[in-house]
Amino acid sequence: MGRTFDWTGLKLRLVAIMSSLWVFIGMATAHEVTPTIGDLRVTGGLVQLELRLNIEAFLAGIDLDGLENTDEDDQSARYDALRALGSAELSPRVRKYAVDWADQITITAGNPLSLSYEGARIPVVGNVDLPRASFLLLEAPLPTGAQSLTVTWPKGAGALVLRQHDVTDPYTGYLQGGETSPNIPLGGGASLGAWDSLVSYIPVGFTHIIPKGLDHILFVLGLFFLSARLRPLVWQITAFTLAHTVTLAMGAAGWISINPAIVEPLIAASIVFVALENIFVRKLHPWRPVVIFGFGLLHGLGFASVLGEFGLPQGQFLPALIGFNVGVELGQLAVIAVAFLTVGIWFRNKYWYRGRIAIPASVVIAMIGLFWFVERIGAI
Repeated sequence: MGRTFDWTGLKLRLVAIMSSLWVFIGMATAHEVTPTIGDLRVTGGLVQLELRLNIEAFLAGIDLDGLENTDEDDQSARYDALRALGSAELSPRVRKYAVDWADQITITAGNPLSLSYEGARIPVVGNVDLPRASFLLLEAPLPTGAQSLTVTWPKGAGALVLRQHDVTDPYTGYLQGGETSPNIPLGGGASLGAWDSLVSYIPVGFTHIIPKGLDHILFVLGLFFLSARLRPLVWQITAFTLAHTVTLAMGAAGWISINPAIVEPLIAASIVFVALENIFVRKLHPWRPVVIFGFGLLHGLGFASVLGEFGLPQGQFLPALIGFNVGVELGQLAVIAVAFLTVGIWFRNKYWYRGRIAIPASVVIAMIGLFWFVERIGAI
């Protein structure tokens, strides 16, 4: 007797697919929390701290500690309204806020210094779906004879990448809200060692995949859903890893540079391609790893642009780069592990696995990738 078609089950699966689609699209348009970049200089007897930050999140009163995107906060509506303001309208609010907020940043050189607000640069309104990076300049007189200082980043301010400039072997560190930097010699020499640099950049790479790299997560899942068997997956992951390692290294070294406005739509297109191929192709063909290698080159450029925002320690470029790449790989392996544990281990040998799981999942991934592609093309 032939099998009867389960129309009820099909309807339920379609509802689940569409629900997943809207959930992921919501995540796609969410406002990702980015770390503040702090550039520290000592010049003319002054300590200068220039901050590149998402000032609207601070003005909205959002607690950024441990937050992944601002849509999760109760103040998200106020935050969105501030993002739509022009620089002329936003500047007075920034000044009023920064004058008081500067007191919450503690720089100590023997005694706490008194930071003053010296001005801001606020870009014009662009794509309101993307964070706007503004710049604040804070200054304080340096006590005579001071040889070193520490920086304490305020609670609720999220993460800070602190970078020392204009000295030999400058300090580069990563502080969470409420943390204090180690003692930073004003003459330089506080750069991390090779092992410390490698270890400190592993979480930076990992968090770029989980939870912040939804586009990379979907690409890796696209590789998984062609076949949940180990051999095809290993071939694809190997090609992808080799490729993105090459362009990540070249981009981080400054040997190649491509505008992210070009790279990001192409990354979205790569997600669409892989997902559609899953739908129409049943097995790993010789061309698939070659195509994946090409897409890996694109994703590596995306990784390099992110790493460029953080900066790499000048004296420990290679260890920090390796640490970041290790973090990326651990993130990708975690995605694959979760996919295996939730889907592959239980259902990959079922006759209905491809029709009821792999293809519907690939349809969702393709639609999200297409949504991103259109959105990113529109932002150019």
